[in-house]
Amino acid sequence: MNWIILTIAGLFEVAFAFCLGKAKETTGNEMYLWYAGFFVTLIISMSLLIKATQTLPIGTAYAVWTGIGAVGTALVGIFVFKEPTTFLRLFFLSTLIISIVGLKAVSH
Repeated sequence: MNWIILTIAGLFEVAFAFCLGKAKETTGNEMYLWYAGFFVTLIISMSLLIKATQTLPIGTAYAVWTGIGAVGTALVGIFVFKEPTTFLRLFFLSTLIISIVGLKAVSH
């Protein structure tokens, strides 16, 4: 169950990075709404991470949470913010995904 919670926490990490990206693109009241979304998703993500680390090893949980956030944010950058997609970028994202799966596989 805590692996599911950790995965959801990672997805909320992607959400708070997305909110930061949208806040950068907007102005006025809309910008403040995106920053509010950032803080809400940040609190949810951290709360779920805290819950997951009550039974999962902290090093593994943090690495997986960060990895989900990094991969997810890079994909959001590519698909939403039209950041460049290069072979090396995709290669290293793939190695990060393999590392996350590997950490989960060897975790107790």
